[in-house]
Amino acid sequence: MDERTAPEHREAVIDKSFGSRPLLDPAPVLHPVELSIDVVSSLEGLRALKPDYERLERVTANTLPFTLPEWHLTWCEHVLNRQPQREEQLQLLVLRNRSGDCVAIVPLVLDKWHVGPLQLSTVDLLGDDQGITEIRGALIEPGYERASVRRVHQHLDGLAAWKWLEWRDADDALALAVTLELRPRWYKVRDDWLLDLPQSWEEFRRGLPRNTRESLRHCYNSLRRDGHRFEFLVARTRAEVSEALGRFLELHTRRANMSWGVRHPNRFAGRAQQEFLYDVCDCLAACDAVRVFQLRIGRAIVAARVGFIVGDSMYLYYSGFDPAWARYSVMTTAVAEAIRYAISAGLRTVNLSLTSEQSKLRWSPRLVEYHSGLLMHRQSLSSRLVYGAYRMVTSGRGAPARLLKNMLRSHREWN
Repeated sequence: MDERTAPEHREAVIDKSFGSRPLLDPAPVLHPVELSIDVVSSLEGLRALKPDYERLERVTANTLPFTLPEWHLTWCEHVLNRQPQREEQLQLLVLRNRSGDCVAIVPLVLDKWHVGPLQLSTVDLLGDDQGITEIRGALIEPGYERASVRRVHQHLDGLAAWKWLEWRDADDALALAVTLELRPRWYKVRDDWLLDLPQSWEEFRRGLPRNTRESLRHCYNSLRRDGHRFEFLVARTRAEVSEALGRFLELHTRRANMSWGVRHPNRFAGRAQQEFLYDVCDCLAACDAVRVFQLRIGRAIVAARVGFIVGDSMYLYYSGFDPAWARYSVMTTAVAEAIRYAISAGLRTVNLSLTSEQSKLRWSPRLVEYHSGLLMHRQSLSSRLVYGAYRMVTSGRGAPARLLKNMLRSHREWN
């Protein structure tokens, strides 16, 4: 349960609404000031932005690990320019108001793909890694969305050759700003699920649907009835997290290899993905932002899930369990104990992550939508033609798509 499958994408209405929800405000706040922009393209420059990241995390009330400087830095160290057929340039855009305050950080990557004798250049948000970075995004101070979008595109207009920009995983406020400024083509909506936490576990449990309460009782009672006792362990220090990740990866692989039940991909099948996970968790554990939740029965860890503490929220990342213990619903028990841990720690929310799996919906979370859209460069004919070929590739339909896919890789392959 609770593992990430490829999200089902819905078509979004372009002009007046996104997904199933209307635009929130026809006239959002627009700061009249002009914003300056700096381009950071080195790891040293990224490291120097730590105070600006911290300011934006406070004013935006950010709760996502994927926009933290530790995540961006580790991603660039492990992922950037690892593809022989792609040339990538970090374009981390830092926007400031007249007072010098950093009001936005937009982490972009200028991506040049070599397609035979041709070259295709696109601009995308940092995080093209086959689902390791689950939600991509920018940090923008509330009220500066339209001014930031406008300034970013003024800067991009000065760059030659790129064909399109993809605004991925924009929240409602940013999606509205992009729509009002640029009229992009919105093509995808993804569902994220958030639990609002009460002050006690008992209050939370009483608010659950009756069938969920019964399921929880069964999880605990079935172990007790068969003479099993579990321990709930929380790895938190850098040493503890490093040790726990080894067992997590084993359980994640076992779950992916199950021949029955819902299919889940192994997100960490290769050495490169595993090294990234170890390094990003080590960086975040140094900031006390990682928890690896583990369920131990006897001497064996039978279920594990990685969590990130950001602000007053916990993001539940990938998981794994031993299929031999599946009949006891050990993953449900582990998630329940993780939620109980978050409540006792005084956190306000738990993010159950993307996709509408029944294992998430049973907790009665609220929906948060993220929108992805595409903007052509100056609406040129070449941009439209290349984009048509790109859409053919990513659709995977027919022989032309298969042929083009051999030439143009639409997803990163880890080396």
